[in-house]
Amino acid sequence: MPRIERVAEIVWEGNLARGAGTISAGTGAFSGLPYSNASRIAQPEDKTSPEELLAAAHGGCFTMSLAGELTGLGHPPERLETTCLIVMDEVEGQGHQIVGSQLTVRVGAPGLDDATLRKGVELADEGCPFSALLKRAGADVAVAAELV
Repeated sequence: MPRIERVAEIVWEGNLARGAGTISAGTGAFSGLPYSNASRIAQPEDKTSPEELLAAAHGGCFTMSLAGELTGLGHPPERLETTCLIVMDEVEGQGHQIVGSQLTVRVGAPGLDDATLRKGVELADEGCPFSALLKRAGADVAVAAELV
């Protein structure tokens, strides 16, 4: 696989407590996503947060990895539905840290059995760069998968 580089552009105005910003993808896939400290720690009110974007990135990466692994195991999926919950919490002496990522996947793949699904999930987690990054950072990564 070639080296991959992607860019996001962030603009922030004001201090942390009252400021706000926007996040845009260098590709133009999304632009001007609003975010603020309030959307991070309180009700999002139609704004995003770095943690939500991390959840989208981890969930998207893992889902692509699982599609590849299931295909390699002879069961190309018809549909994968993934939810990713990123957990940030206070860690003694370290401030707030990402401490966990919980993936929940619903898998539709003809002829797939539970044992092969478990193998595919294990391989997908091992092969997902975001899972590896989070684990190296000390976060717990958990995956629950079910056949539909």
